[in-house]
Amino acid sequence: MGFTIGIGSSRGMRETRSGARRRGRASECTVVAEFTGLWGWDVVPGARTAAGACSCGRSDCPAPGAHPLDFAPRVPAGATLDGASEAWAQFPGAAVMLPVGRSFDVIEVAEAAGLRALTRLERMGLPLGPVAATPEGRAQFFVAPGAAAELPRLLYRLGWDDPSALDLRGLGGGTHITAPPSDRGGRGPVRWLRHPDLDSATRPPAARLLLGTLAYVAHRSRA
Repeated sequence: MGFTIGIGSSRGMRETRSGARRRGRASECTVVAEFTGLWGWDVVPGARTAAGACSCGRSDCPAPGAHPLDFAPRVPAGATLDGASEAWAQFPGAAVMLPVGRSFDVIEVAEAAGLRALTRLERMGLPLGPVAATPEGRAQFFVAPGAAAELPRLLYRLGWDDPSALDLRGLGGGTHITAPPSDRGGRGPVRWLRHPDLDSATRPPAARLLLGTLAYVAHRSRA
């Protein structure tokens, strides 16, 4: 599902816009093929916004431009560029979204805290997975699947009796994140703070290796 875009009377404008749309579709297909073919992630077409309205068609959408399209099939891990192009051609303009819980879970903190934690973790030489930043100001650390369910127990073992004191949460199975460089909810693009590579994407670290630093920095940032 895409949005209708007005076309001017000028032939040059039509050609420019048509070329931009083709380049946009090609770029989206390349990103999807990278995620599925190189990193082994499933991908789902997601909603977009225009003039505040969600492309899902619901006037009462609770998350405009920030959710998967229910009627769009998943593009499975391993899909080739041709497969990704064929699937994405059915939903031009869709956001690229990643299902959480199969290949990775996510630990999310405020972006400022996430940047400080990322610097500390890199200096410590700890294994890191991809890290994304949302236009809402959140940093999303990719970790091994199962982390979200274990998060309360892991935090308790680290001495955090009240996790609500931390601006930190886990995202697991049944949730989705918007992938870079897609726009999220009309607020702007998601971007990488730490780009995936073959090791970090296919073998994200156990949450326990990062959680102490993330919790400490998140707590200090709220203090």
